[in-house]
Order: sequence, then C-alpha cells, then structure tokens
Amino acid sequence: MKQNPVYNREMRVSSRSMKLPLIIFLFNGILFLVTLLNMYSVIMQVKASASIQYSSFMELYEFVTSMEFILLMFIVPAVTASAISGERERQTLDLMLTTRMSAGQIVTGKLLSALSTLFLLILSSFPAVAMVFVYGGITWTDAFSLILCYVTVAFFAGSIGICFSAAFKRSTVSTVVTYGTLTAVVAGTYFLNRFALSVSGMDLQRSAAYVLGESSAKASSGGFFYLFLLNPAVTFMAVIGGQAGRGTPLADIVSYFGIPENGFIIKHWIGFSILIQLAAGMALINRAIHFVEPIKHKKTSRKGKK
Repeated sequence: MKQNPVYNREMRVSSRSMKLPLIIFLFNGILFLVTLLNMYSVIMQVKASASIQYSSFMELYEFVTSMEFILLMFIVPAVTASAISGERERQTLDLMLTTRMSAGQIVTGKLLSALSTLFLLILSSFPAVAMVFVYGGITWTDAFSLILCYVTVAFFAGSIGICFSAAFKRSTVSTVVTYGTLTAVVAGTYFLNRFALSVSGMDLQRSAAYVLGESSAKASSGGFFYLFLLNPAVTFMAVIGGQAGRGTPLADIVSYFGIPENGFIIKHWIGFSILIQLAAGMALINRAIHFVEPIKHKKTSRKGKK
C-alpha cells in the first residue's frame, strides 16, 4: 500500500477533509445512541423486576451488531461505486492512465483507500459493541470473528462497487447497479430458494411417494441453498447465532429449506462462506482491472505514436 501512489493520494485527501470525521461521527453516533437507549431500557427492566436477565444483554449485543452490519451494507456502495467513475466525470482518469501506473494499481489503490476508511469505522465502533463485555457472554474470540465478518462484507461489497464503477462511466449508474446487485445477492438468493422449495413441494404432491404417505419425503430447495454462501446477511446470521448460543448456526434456515444439518459445508458454513465471498471479491477486482486495462493500453499506444 505504501508503494501505491493512488492509495497514498486518496488517504492524504481524506485525512485533510472534513468528510471522514463527519462519517465517523455520524456512524458511531447512531450506534452509541441505539446502544445507550437499549441499555437504559434493560436497566429500567432490572429496577422494575429486581432481577437481571442476561438474555436481554445478549439481545442488545445482537441488535447493535446488526445495526452496524446494515450501516456497512449501505455505506460501502456509496464509497466505492463512484471511485473510478468519479475520476471519469472529473476528467482526471485520463491523466492517471497516461502515467506509469498500471490499471491494477489504480483499481487496488481506490479499493484499499475505501476499505481503510471502512476498517477505521469498524474499529472506532468497537467500544459500542464491547459494552456487553461488562456483563459477560462474549469473548475476544467472538469479537475477532465478528470483525472478520465485517471486513469480509466490506471487501465483498466494495469489490462489487469498484467493479461497476470501472464498468460504467457515470457514478449514478454504477451506484444504482451496485445497490441492485447487493439487493439481488441478499434478497434474490432467498426468494430463489423459496421458489425452489415451492417447486419441490409441488413435485412431492404429484409423486407416488407423497400419495402413499411416506414420511421420508420432504420438500427441499436442493442445490440452490448453497447460493446462500454468497449472501453476507446469512454469514452474519451464522456468526451472531453461534455467539448468542442458539445451538447450531443456521439451524432454523437449514431446517426450513429441507437441507440435512449433518453436511460438511453446513457444519463449516462460516469458513466456507467467508472464503467464497473473498474469492468472489477477487474475481470482481480482476474484472474491474480488465475494464480499465483496454483504456490504459489505448492511452499508452497513442503516447508511443506521438
């Protein structure tokens, strides 16, 4: 990162502007306000009932971490979707392409600068999340797994934004397509599995096994279920579900879609989903470099002819 001139320039510009402190203030202000209000309601319940329910503090932890996850999902596209297309609109991308910088340096520099800002948001919000540590139930290992989940989500969503930012010339178009893609990944995978489950149920109703009343027949979404590995929301649910002590992570959703709970991927769902999302993010970065490289080669060839 120290050798990337785009990263160095972006970090200098962001450190000198008021935009970054304002984002950090608003992001953490919302989290701390929600945390303090929920903690106040829990304390009032303790005073009224004269008994401490530790489940209330775990619910507070789940609510605050879920709020942070939602904020990250909204902030990441706004930061990355205009990274390269914004340079086109300001007519500065042509100047960058005529230098010795490669397309990979331009794309990775833009992405790393955005991820650095998001990582700063994650770390700065840790005191709000760590309030539940006072009451126990959450370990440092749980905190590390939560941060890893946040970083993975930021990288995956940021890669989507940087890819469409390189593919489209207008920031408005790239932002809309990025939000649409994230919506399709989060909500689309769910509705696709619901559709597959409905089709499987109708097939069972028409089958002879269902008519004979065999109890072993059960509707299932089949292989479509593993599309959830790309869904950041399901990954987050698995992490929080395991920390909250709800038994096997994803037990409810796995049972709902008729998937066996003893599968190897199901047992190691968090690890597989993080690796797949990181791999998908790397593939999207390569596509973004591919979108910029033809322009880079074209500029270089024109410069050589002159």
